[in-house]
Amino acid sequence: MKISIIGVGLIGGSIALKLKEKKWADFIYGIDHSIDNLQDALALDIIDAKADLKYGINNSDLIIIAIPVDAARKILPKVLDLISDSQTVMDVGSTKSGIVESVKNHPKRSRFVAFHPMWGTENNGPKSATANSFSGKAGVICNSEFSAEDALNIVRNLAENLDMHLMYMDAEAHDIHTAYISHISHITSYALANTVLEKEKEEETIFQLASSGFSSTVRLAKSHPEMWVPIFKQNKENVLDVLNEHIFQLRKFKSALEKENYEYLGELIENANKIRQILDNPRIL
Repeated sequence: MKISIIGVGLIGGSIALKLKEKKWADFIYGIDHSIDNLQDALALDIIDAKADLKYGINNSDLIIIAIPVDAARKILPKVLDLISDSQTVMDVGSTKSGIVESVKNHPKRSRFVAFHPMWGTENNGPKSATANSFSGKAGVICNSEFSAEDALNIVRNLAENLDMHLMYMDAEAHDIHTAYISHISHITSYALANTVLEKEKEEETIFQLASSGFSSTVRLAKSHPEMWVPIFKQNKENVLDVLNEHIFQLRKFKSALEKENYEYLGELIENANKIRQILDNPRIL
């Protein structure tokens, strides 16, 4: 199995490390506009060689697109233009509707599998890649009915070697769900970080008083705009929907405090505690 990974950053690099560890990949080409990323990936043995787009595609069985979703949407049709009927292309983007829409009428659409590994961190670049990142996480295949069975089998096998469990859904449903369980978390983290930075001017005080709870809440605020602005753009309507609901919930807390309705405040917190039953139940995950 020869693989080309377009984008040898956190996600692409972590996939490469795990597939090498499992000896599933015989040779991995890295394709990236960043020379630094390619040099780091080579030094860390994430990839075996660097390549340009045409060479990497011509010499690979599987092409993995692991770049920001706006760039993935643009490059995917070009990649499909270059492949044969025996090659497979997959992406790992956090939004899916725009990506699948971009190739819905492409003659080689069946060679593409829309895939989303449900994992990520606030870090980026190949130096942040780790082999066991995906273990136990969900891998979502979208619109599988439009992909060839042999292409699906390759991606299923890849997910198995990443130690992921598979889920299937259509792209629109995927984007709605990720807006609620992933994208809103990042917006909330960015907003909280901006709130603290605006109101607390003493950096030393923030550093000394910040608890682990605060640090975990704003951890996602360290995520880079190069990745997240395209995600918010591609999933705009769903993100706006969840953002409106989030603002509505915040207003409930604000109103309870303004009116000194502490009984209602307790009810809001108690209702929120129900999330523990879901997240702590392994059958749900």
